[in-house]
Amino acid sequence: MSSSTRTHAAAQLIGDRSHQCDATATYTHDGVRAYVLLDGIGSTPEIRDWTRTAARRLAHTAARHGNAETGLRDLYDRYADEPNRRNLWTDLPNACAVVAVHNAGTLSVAWCGDSRAYLHTGSGLDRLTEDHNMRRVAPCWGSRNQVTSWLGSHAGDDQLLREVGHPAIESLTRDLPDGGRLLLASDGAYEPLEDSCRNLATYLTGSPAAAARTFTRAAIDHASSHADNATVLIADLYSQKEHSDASHDRP
Repeated sequence: MSSSTRTHAAAQLIGDRSHQCDATATYTHDGVRAYVLLDGIGSTPEIRDWTRTAARRLAHTAARHGNAETGLRDLYDRYADEPNRRNLWTDLPNACAVVAVHNAGTLSVAWCGDSRAYLHTGSGLDRLTEDHNMRRVAPCWGSRNQVTSWLGSHAGDDQLLREVGHPAIESLTRDLPDGGRLLLASDGAYEPLEDSCRNLATYLTGSPAAAARTFTRAAIDHASSHADNATVLIADLYSQKEHSDASHDRP
C-alpha cells in the first residue's frame, strides 16, 4: 500500500439550507485512524462553527482511545457536563454524530442521532447503524426528523432507555480481515436516495473522492423541494495483510 495513495475523501453540498452545518474530520494516532461525520441540528453560523470544532475533537479523541465508542462517550460526557446544557432557557449547539475507528483489521463504530455508517465489501453494502429518531421508536407514526439522541445532550443511557428504548450511544465492532469501503453519511445524503428507491452502492464506485462527489450530487438531485445539507465521508480500509506490509516497509 503506497503512502501516497489517497484512501479517504469527503464531499458536501449545502442544498437549500442557509449554512453548511455538517462537518467531517479524520485523525490518525499511532496507526489508528478515526473517521467522523457530524450533522449540526439547525442552520446558523454558531452551529456551523461548533460542529466543525466538535468533529475535530471527536476524531482526535476516538483515535487516541483507539475505539469509537470510548471516544464518543468521552466527548459526549464533556459536552453534557457544560453547565448551560441543563438550562431550559439556553439553546446551545448540538449535532448528530457517527464515528468509525479502524485499527489494523478491526473496525469500531459508534453513533448518537441519525447520521449513518455503511460498509461495502465483496458481499454488498451493509448498514452498520440504527437511527436514533422517533421513526425507530414509533414506526407507525414517529417522524424520522425528530432525533432522540445527539452530541450536546445531557441525557444518559438509563434515561433514554426508559424514554425511547435505546441508549444515548450505540456501537458495534467488526473484524475486517479483507478490508472494505466505509461510508459515513448525513441524513441529507442518504434519505433522498433511499426515498427514490436508489441503491446506495451504485454511487460508491471509483476513487473515494470521485465517489463522494457523485454521492452528494445525486442526493441533491433526488431531494424534495427543500434539499438538506448533504455530506459523505468515504474511506477505503486496508486489509490486515496490507497493514502488515505497510508496517514492514517503514524504515
